[in-house]
Formats: sequence, C-alpha cells, structure tokens
Amino acid sequence: METSRQHRTLAFLACSSLAWSGAVAQAQGTSPARSATKRMEALQQQLTEQGRQIEALRQQAQEQEARYRELQERLQTQEARSAPPPESKPAATEVADTGPRPVRVGVAPSGDALQMPEVAPIFDQPGILTPRGKYVIEPSLQYAYSSNNRVALVGYTVIPALLIGLVDVREVKRNTLTAAVAGRWGITNRLELEAKVPYVYRSDSTISREIFTGSANERVFDTSGRSIGDIELAARYQLNEGKGNWPYMIGSLRFKTRTGKDPFEVVTDCITRCIGNTTGSGLPLDLPTGSGFYSLQTGLTWLLPTDPAVFFGSFTYTHNFGRDNLSRLVLNGEREFIGSVKPGNIFGVNFGMGLALNERSSFSVGVELNSIGKTRQNGIPVVTSVRTQLGSLNLGYSYRISDKTAVNVTVGAGLTRDTPDLTLTVRVPMSF
Repeated sequence: METSRQHRTLAFLACSSLAWSGAVAQAQGTSPARSATKRMEALQQQLTEQGRQIEALRQQAQEQEARYRELQERLQTQEARSAPPPESKPAATEVADTGPRPVRVGVAPSGDALQMPEVAPIFDQPGILTPRGKYVIEPSLQYAYSSNNRVALVGYTVIPALLIGLVDVREVKRNTLTAAVAGRWGITNRLELEAKVPYVYRSDSTISREIFTGSANERVFDTSGRSIGDIELAARYQLNEGKGNWPYMIGSLRFKTRTGKDPFEVVTDCITRCIGNTTGSGLPLDLPTGSGFYSLQTGLTWLLPTDPAVFFGSFTYTHNFGRDNLSRLVLNGEREFIGSVKPGNIFGVNFGMGLALNERSSFSVGVELNSIGKTRQNGIPVVTSVRTQLGSLNLGYSYRISDKTAVNVTVGAGLTRDTPDLTLTVRVPMSF
C-alpha cells in the first residue's frame, strides 16, 4: 500500500516535471518571436518619425527659400529707390521725365524700360523722355531783361566831319515776362509728344535825346504789350539704348505757330510813313507778343553718362518760313506796304555738364550759341541786316520734392550784346 503510494507520488512528480519542461520549452520558443515583432514595430515607428521630420525640414527649406527670394526682391527695389539720381531708373519720365520729372546715370535697362540720364534742365530741350502712358504737366515762368544803346543817323554827310540831318541817341531797356504751360505725353518708352502754350507780357522803355533839334532834353518813350504767345508743338524720339561708350541720342522736331500778336498788326508811331519822316519815333505803340512767322526746328540731343557727371548737348537747325504781301499799320489807320519778308534761319549748338549733388538735387552748367542769318525783303537782304550771334551762359539747379514733382531753376547771362543780359526761369514738372 505504502509502496503504491510511493509509486504514485513518483509518477505524479515525473508528470509534473514533464509538464513543467514542456511549458518552459514552449515559453522559450515563443519569446524570440515576440521580441522580433516588437523590434520591427519599433523600427517602423522610428522610420515613420524620421519621415515626418524630413518632411518638416523640407517644408522649412521651401519657406526659407521663398523668404530669401522676397527679401532679395525687396532689397533690389530699395536699392533702386534709394540710389542717387545718376544711378536710378525712371519709374515714371521720370523723367522722363519727371520729373520736370528729375541726374540719372546708369546702364540702359533691358526690355521696354529704356533708361536715359536726367539733368537739371538749362535749355528748352528736356533731357529725359516721358515713359509710355505717363503725362507730365510743366508750368514755367521766365523773366528776361536786356539793355542796349543805339545811335541812329538820319541824313547824309557832305564830308566826314559834317552831318546834315538828325542824330538820335537812344537807350532801350526791355523787360519780358513769359508764363507758359507745357504738357508731355509718353506714346512709347522711346517717343513723346509735347505742346506748349505761353502768355507773354513785354514792356520797353526808350530814352532818347535828339541832337540838332533845338532841344538837349531826354525823352522817355514807354510801351508795353500782353497777349498769348506763339504755341509750340514738338515730338522727340530716342534713337538708341546708349550701351557701351555710346551716348543716348534723341531726335526732335518742333513746330512754332504764330498765334501771338503779329509785329505787323501793332500801330507804329509815325504820322504818315516812317521812311523819310523824322517827326515820329518809329517805335510801336503796342508791343507784339509773337514773331509773326512760322518756324520748324530739327535737333539732335545727346547725353553721355560718366559717373558721377552727365555730359549733354544738342545741335539744332531752325527754318523760318517767309510771308508775302506784308504791310505795317501806322497812325491814322494808314498802311505802309513792305512786301515779302523772310527771316534768317538759325543754327544752334549747346553743351554742358550735369552733376548729382545727392539723391534729390542736381546742378548743371552749360553754354548755348545761336547764329541767325540775314533777313531778306523782296528776295534781297535788308541793308541793315547782318548775321547775329547769340551766346549765353546758363546755370541750372534741380530739386526733387517727391517722386512726381520737382523744381528746376535756371539763370542765364548773355555773352554777346544781342543776347538778353539776364534770364531767370523756374519750372515745376509734375508727372501723372
């Protein structure tokens, strides 16, 4: 009995050992599989997380690249705006014009934005064209003063020391004030049109002393005139882009009308006729405000940027058209027949230099020369007409108030006796 109990105990222990061994073996077999699965899951999670990090880095790189491009564009725009006038690009003609629309020096831009240097204007020809689709309105005011002496001999000489007739010594002081409005329109970046309407006020004071008339007193003859002047129409075209060492070349064509008061319409101070009559002064009672003749001017302007200055100049030729069957009005409503009159043509040249002082202001200096031919009457040169030389020294200053408005001041001094002693011009170009 006891023996069977021992056998059963041993059998139970053996079975338990076998069961325990099987369980241990089974546990040892499944543990590596679970570990491998967990490792695979961990690696998969790491790969997923790294993929997310790579995507985030890629997005950050794209954002940084976009910000870099934006900053680069802003920097270029800021440099273009803050660059001094000799380096800036005209955003509006300014330029043209404007801004008077405004010294610009630099390389010619590519494409349609053709750039020209701008200088403080001291001549009638502007130095920069109005950009396409832009407008420039330029009101101006000019004052001119001239004074000269004249000795008139009315009679003939028997011997060099003896004069039979009248000696008239005169001193003439002339003041001219011209207010004008000019408008420029940019058809293309190379072509612009211009119209100018002036209003002229003139006053002359003539001091005379007639000798051999029984009186040694001086007399003063005052006269004046005010009316619209001669309207002008012009077109300018940029011929090249000014690349390399070549200057910018601008061709121009200007037509002057005779809308002003005609010199042959005003009344002359003569009782009947001035010719052979010494009782009148021979001076007009009312001054004309126009030339009385049509004229057509062609010109070629050049601008050469050389840092920090701009050299400029132009060549012009003006053809004056003659008129037939002319007569002038004298006192008592009488007319004195003159015939055909053809004013002399004009050759002109000017040159100068512009210098940018800072971002807003510039200074210019230049010389202008004009040679006027003889006047012809009935196809024959007038006896008292000679070729006249006009020369002036001009100083100009330009200050840009804003991107669209500037103030230009020009002072001119006459270099010859026939040129006005002083001219002062103020222009305010405004671009739109």
